Amino acid sequence: MGLVTYVNGAFVPKEEAVVSVFDHGLLYGDGVFEGIRAYNGRVFRLEEHLERLYDSARTIMLEIPLTRDEMREAILETLRRNGLRDTYIRPLVSRGVGDLGLDPRKCARASVIIIVDSIQLYPTDAYLKGLRTITATTRKVRPDMLNPRVKSLNYLNNILARIEANQAGVDEAIMLSGDGYVCECSADNIFVVHDGQIWTPPPYLGILAGVTRGAVLDLARDLEIPAVERVFTLHDVYAADECFLTGTGAEVGPVVEVDGRAIGDGRPGPITGRLMETFHTLVRRQGTPIFPAEARVGQA
Repeated sequence: MGLVTYVNGAFVPKEEAVVSVFDHGLLYGDGVFEGIRAYNGRVFRLEEHLERLYDSARTIMLEIPLTRDEMREAILETLRRNGLRDTYIRPLVSRGVGDLGLDPRKCARASVIIIVDSIQLYPTDAYLKGLRTITATTRKVRPDMLNPRVKSLNYLNNILARIEANQAGVDEAIMLSGDGYVCECSADNIFVVHDGQIWTPPPYLGILAGVTRGAVLDLARDLEIPAVERVFTLHDVYAADECFLTGTGAEVGPVVEVDGRAIGDGRPGPITGRLMETFHTLVRRQGTPIFPAEARVGQA
């Protein structure tokens, strides 16, 4: 049996999961989404993802036709119906069907879709050997134009940076703010290590404060590794002892080259390695149980 997808209250085969060509999510990128992971029968930091989804919807005045409890249960039920314990989850809420005009008032009801499937952003050996990146000429949209904390369906800015990485034959592209400060990558948050201290750009600079990013900052504190949010430039990346990326799809990925320059000794660094190992342990034991029987076992 193939995978099934949740579409507006119905569970349909993956191949039959469709939306109207008049849906404003398709026509205008008018909607919000989340990328979530399940490991070992548990959904990692589901509540944080739900909070961000509903906060994003509130900012763009999009009324989600499910309560947060109903959305949580819909996600878990989608996983149960697919019998999945380790997978990627994509809940998506679009403005819904309207007309060819921009006016969101023409959309009577939002569409809710929940997709579960596999995802692999980078080759497996890249996590052993390290990722190669460039700096994109495409700059991040300013937060006073479209706040990046809204995880919207409009990802064209990121896709243009991804195209640059593809054209250069590397794994990822680093994106800068309009003032030239390091923000994030096309699909990940970025960290550098200097003299044993971890740096990552602050949210106000114009980044999506990722859930995995937050988990790694928590892990650094638990491991007693100093970690700070601070503004820095490409010079600080080039001169870093280590560099790594984080994201739901990417997890924790070491970076060994930026714009043709080796980072550190050109191999994944020890702090990155500790965080990768600890993160993989964390996600397999922490999260919302998918199957009720396992939830009762966890409470015993």
